Amino acid sequence: MQWRVEDFQQEMDRAIRAYDKYVVCLNKTPDQCMRSIQSLMAKAIGAFESRGADLRHGIALDRHVTIMLSQTEQGRPRCGIYFNLSSPYQKEEE
Repeated sequence: MQWRVEDFQQEMDRAIRAYDKYVVCLNKTPDQCMRSIQSLMAKAIGAFESRGADLRHGIALDRHVTIMLSQTEQGRPRCGIYFNLSSPYQKEEE
């Protein structure tokens, strides 16, 4: 089956509600965050659909968000959307 970004709208909506309520310092508005999540979702779907036969996940990430689609026995992949939180005091890698 070919998955589409819209197939995971419920998960993306939940992530944006959490972002809007709890995440206060990612330098993105909720609208910008949703566009990032949609773009990453498309990349995660591509990685999931083109994964090797022995692999179970499709992953896409940027500095702030990680999306992972995991193979399940039910057919529809499980979707996890994670915010990569960091401290403004974190040292830059050299």
